[in-house]
Amino acid sequence: MTENEKPLDQAAEDELKGVPESLREGSSAAEADAIAEALESLRRDLDNAKQEVLYAQAETQNVRRRLEREKDEARAYAATGFARDILSVSDNLTRAVQAIPEILRADESMKGLVFGLEATQREIEKVFASHGITRIAAVGLPLDPNQHQAMLEVPTAEHEPGTVVQEMQAGWMIKDRLLRAAMVAVAKAPDA
Repeated sequence: MTENEKPLDQAAEDELKGVPESLREGSSAAEADAIAEALESLRRDLDNAKQEVLYAQAETQNVRRRLEREKDEARAYAATGFARDILSVSDNLTRAVQAIPEILRADESMKGLVFGLEATQREIEKVFASHGITRIAAVGLPLDPNQHQAMLEVPTAEHEPGTVVQEMQAGWMIKDRLLRAAMVAVAKAPDA
């Protein structure tokens, strides 16, 4: 006789191995109610445990997504501190190139120096662009307090009040974040 061919009495006996003798046959209605109540309690506990596992999995997934987003932002904006520091170098180079008079630009002995300064300026702008650092447009646009810092007001009838008429220092963005606000002069209505 194989294990699958056990007599019916033996198979029934095996199923009842873990059940106490008092509950096997002839149990009272009170005992049956107690068993049903215990089973229901176990089902509720199991449902609660399943729910807690689902909440824990959802929380873990949210944490994972948040960490991924923070990692991506850290990578995208890692150069922010360095970029702020190098902006002053770029500003000084721009001032130097703008300060070269036309007479010196035409002088053969100075052409190499002028060309070198202009090439360095273009290279800095190229590096800025490759890292998502872009210049903020200012002159001729309405004042945007999120990107422009008004340093003074200029009375003029040529421009609408609130329009940027002069840029004193360029503003810069790194991707979609403000790196440095543009310092500007804003038009106001002339005094009557």
